Amino acid sequence: MPAATADELRPYPAGPAAPAARVIDARKVYGRGASAVAALDGVTASFPAARFTAVMGPSGSGKSTLMHCLAGLDTLTEGRALPGGTDLSALDDSRRTQLRRTRIGFVFQAFNLLPMLTAAENITLPADLAGIRPGKTWVDTVIEITGLAGRLSHRPGQLSGGEQQRVAVARALATRPELVIADEPTGNLDSHTSQEILGLFGTAVRELGRTVVMVTHDPAAAASSDRVLFLADGRVHGSMEHPTAERVLDRMKDMSAVGRPGQHQGADR
Repeated sequence: MPAATADELRPYPAGPAAPAARVIDARKVYGRGASAVAALDGVTASFPAARFTAVMGPSGSGKSTLMHCLAGLDTLTEGRALPGGTDLSALDDSRRTQLRRTRIGFVFQAFNLLPMLTAAENITLPADLAGIRPGKTWVDTVIEITGLAGRLSHRPGQLSGGEQQRVAVARALATRPELVIADEPTGNLDSHTSQEILGLFGTAVRELGRTVVMVTHDPAAAASSDRVLFLADGRVHGSMEHPTAERVLDRMKDMSAVGRPGQHQGADR
């Protein structure tokens, strides 16, 4: 793979109009020949900076595939994925790994904490691996926001599910990432704890200026976001600003009734 040029690595200029991430004509195909399946089928979408976007769609719609390709955990078959304006296709494996460690935070449904480490050690692990120092003030702020000050010496097995996910959120934020990607982060939590975690994402956006993109199947979770992007059969099926659980549920019902849609970029405001 050729080395990335300066233009390919240049991030978007700062400002409210600059997206934190985008994909252009993204296509991801698994398998070959008659067994080939297009998990993404020409998706073009932008994720605004310092906003909370939820990504929804039926099972098999390509939600998680889109997030994995946007974060460099998987590669596109065709098209471009640009977190922070960096074209991932211009990077080799080691540079993609470095980008993930320094500029993208991750929160997963299963928490993915290391059981032998304390909460404090889990929080700082990505920064330690990346060899970066985000600053004590920043880390202390993240710990305060997530309410973990009294639990830092505990290991995951000594924490509730909600506390473990708060550690995961703190870990995602600790490296000062531009983009936080959350894949079904409330899937293992009760409704009250889910709302607490979703509130942390809102705080990360409003108070820390981060950008959060969350895959979810839950209309109530999507209603905590600023905007919902809908996918069906690997294609964009519109978006919704200022969502409510009822409107999101109605849209999901409409998508199920329509069947396989054509790519549609319209927005429901």
